[in-house]
Amino acid sequence: MSTISMRGTTLGAVALAVAGTLALTGCKNGNEEVAPAPTGSASGGASTAPSEAPASPSAGGSGYSSEAPSGAAGTAKSGQAFKLGETATVPFDYGSNKGGTIALTVTTVEQGNPADLDSLNLGDKVKGMIPYYVRYTVKNVGTTDLSYSSVGHIKGLLPDGSEAQGVSVIGKFEKCKDDSLPKGFTNGQTQAGCAIALAPSAQTKVVGAQYWGNPYNNLSNGKPLTWK
Repeated sequence: MSTISMRGTTLGAVALAVAGTLALTGCKNGNEEVAPAPTGSASGGASTAPSEAPASPSAGGSGYSSEAPSGAAGTAKSGQAFKLGETATVPFDYGSNKGGTIALTVTTVEQGNPADLDSLNLGDKVKGMIPYYVRYTVKNVGTTDLSYSSVGHIKGLLPDGSEAQGVSVIGKFEKCKDDSLPKGFTNGQTQAGCAIALAPSAQTKVVGAQYWGNPYNNLSNGKPLTWK
């Protein structure tokens, strides 16, 4: 898995994370620095995790558990497949002291235009790639207040079942907004989100999405949920 991370036009910095190699960080003035990137993997064994990404503790790692374990009555089973528009009820944790239960629905996978990425100043790093926007909704169906949490862990899927390269934006990207959950995100509250996925070429489409938050990852001996 690899993830490209950058700041939007109002924040300036751009970062590229390449699985198992280096993280390249550059500013808009063209200067670049190279620094070692940590590696780890949610679904396959090795990937980089941007420093701004939300923490998602592995099972037992923080001593905190969500309201319902994977496979509990009413919750999605590890590796379960859904159609676009269907809802998965999943245990959710964020950081070391906040968790609950959410209803997660991947609603659409929308093809974008390569020019959409121009404002992110990624240049040749995304040459020939086509952006897709994985749109989803999150509803709090648990008993805890999830204010200011970030869901994340949503990636695009290519036709062969492999994971599309992802882009994480810090700041505002109007084509695909991915804000943290607002204050007062209690039971019954709903918010829309969006994840950017990159198809490697115009001949290959992003056809679905996956969610690999805890416990649906290999850290918890789980498998991602999928939507197609």
